[in-house]
Amino acid sequence: MNKTTMRAVGYRESLPVSDPQSLVDVELPVPEPGPHDLLVKVEAVAVNPVDYKIRQSNDPGGVTKVLGWDAAGTVVAVGEKVETFKAGDEVYYAGALDRAGANAEYHTVDERIVALKPATLSFTQAAALPLTSLTAWEGLFEHLGLENGGLNQDGALLITAAAGGVGSITAQLARALTSLTVIGTASRPETVEFATRMGVRHIVDHREPLAPQIAEVAPDGLTHVFSTANTDGNLGAYAEALRPFGRIVAIDDFDSLPIGVLKAKSISYHWEFMFTRSLFQTPDQDRQRHILTQIARLVDAGIITTTAVKDLGRIDAANLREAHRVMESGTAIGKITLTGF
Repeated sequence: MNKTTMRAVGYRESLPVSDPQSLVDVELPVPEPGPHDLLVKVEAVAVNPVDYKIRQSNDPGGVTKVLGWDAAGTVVAVGEKVETFKAGDEVYYAGALDRAGANAEYHTVDERIVALKPATLSFTQAAALPLTSLTAWEGLFEHLGLENGGLNQDGALLITAAAGGVGSITAQLARALTSLTVIGTASRPETVEFATRMGVRHIVDHREPLAPQIAEVAPDGLTHVFSTANTDGNLGAYAEALRPFGRIVAIDDFDSLPIGVLKAKSISYHWEFMFTRSLFQTPDQDRQRHILTQIARLVDAGIITTTAVKDLGRIDAANLREAHRVMESGTAIGKITLTGF
């Protein structure tokens, strides 16, 4: 490849998304792949809450920082120690939080957290899946301790914000790979419809007290909670609705948590952060490649589907600002994508 510079979208200071300088179009050097890296020509990206949260809270002090932790594209070069991929492979991945993001024409990523994209999906459809699929899989099968394919498990799972990016793929995996009763929170007609289509069996309204609604649809109580939002506000309701020895996994951010309410029932609490493996270079980092490979197989078998709902067009600053605006509003359904430069 002869190109030495590339188009990208970045930010140089933390500004409100309404400010045209909150995300800007830039020209940057094409990155060089490290020994275990792939150099990927980015075809499509998706936007997640982590993008706007970093933009709001991590001021780079005038240095250009590129966001974006969901991508699909084509491998154009590989590092000297890469064993799994070759130029021409079509891949998808979420990347690493401590490296430059994928809102760029070319992106380097460690091969251990990358998989071949689902063959039946376009780059745009595939870009919607990596971060949320990894979060859902690790949360369900590693932290909540559910058995993948355990179709004789008794119990009920509550997923909050079930029409969101994480909630919608969590619902699909729980429906397809477990026998739990899947309950989800949603409040608007359009989120109720999407969550139901994604695999939620019973809907409860998060604007109303949760415990009485859960008791109506799961009179024996919950066994598991996958909390994507308002964990601190809902913890009392979870403690009331969960059976003894129940489990909670949470992914959202807050300053404190009154976990004492969990003691009487011996309820266990777990964090899920899909960047942990790459941030700390854990020995099982390639576990994420295997998870994404499993997700691709499930997609290609027609068992689960992409959660891409709206594509905003080409990858540029104006379209990314709009994506951030929608994400910040808290009204997004499924995943927002952008395609091509």
